[in-house]
Amino acid sequence: MKNLSFGLAFALTASTALASDMGAVDEPIRLAMNEWTGQNVTTHVAGAMLEEAGYTVEYVTAGYMNMYQAMADGELHAALEIWSSNVSDDYAKKIEEGTVTEIGDLGLAATEGLAYPAHVEELCPGLPAWEALKECAVQFATAETIPAGRLVDYPADWGTPGADRLTGFDLPFKAVPAGSEGALIAELRASAEKKSPLLITFWQPHWAMSAYDVRFVDVPVGEAACFEDASWGPNPDAINDCGFAPTRVFKATWSGFADKWPAAAEILTGFQMDVADQQPLMGQIDVDGASVEEAVGAWMEANEGKWKPVVDAAVN
Repeated sequence: MKNLSFGLAFALTASTALASDMGAVDEPIRLAMNEWTGQNVTTHVAGAMLEEAGYTVEYVTAGYMNMYQAMADGELHAALEIWSSNVSDDYAKKIEEGTVTEIGDLGLAATEGLAYPAHVEELCPGLPAWEALKECAVQFATAETIPAGRLVDYPADWGTPGADRLTGFDLPFKAVPAGSEGALIAELRASAEKKSPLLITFWQPHWAMSAYDVRFVDVPVGEAACFEDASWGPNPDAINDCGFAPTRVFKATWSGFADKWPAAAEILTGFQMDVADQQPLMGQIDVDGASVEEAVGAWMEANEGKWKPVVDAAVN
């Protein structure tokens, strides 16, 4: 995220830490809710931990790429799942000016890249090697992209990492942004049902990875030189001819958070989320129809040992 149970050693350390001052318990803590289910799960688990400690929590819908000014202004107080692969430039500016504070990694073991359902390997021989896409791009063409193939990229407000890969590898594809995470899943479902070609920008953890046997295209490992030096990699004329940079998933707060709510800051700093916990909850919500509140509430009740030591250490 590495393990929501934090490990026995962490729990023992937390249990002996000094309790922090609760701070302004009469004022709500506003947590940013972004556009994908995993982030909603993460945020509700963190929010439930804060509520267990005695705080009031408000969940505020916020655009992922443009929420940092609201955090800098203290209108939003925390964002619990920020992905380094497509964080906006505004985030770095707010960190530099000191109005937003990073509070450590979330712990998700994340992977992102160009991906496809397993059956596509029969339609495009040579996959998962990226070179195969040059030869069979027409298989992925639609009316809006022909003669180029179509890549269903992340929603526009998530950034365009898939489109960057197309340019980097000089692939004859056109990136078409999905309208939402739900639209990405609808594309996967339709492709699986019809056994039709599909190239998509996708990520793990996600329940759909196993539900639709999604596989990543095999590309050179992303490293700093790939994004700075065109001569690096298989395309001597472009950067981004590699996989996504290794993805960090991390947490951040309004810079005044720790002063206003010291115990809450300790809880959110210690909070971790594991793929093994998040991914099944995503499936319960997106596949089984549970609400985020229902799925997280049941998980919290069944897994006190994984989160309660962190709360207790902060407030007792």
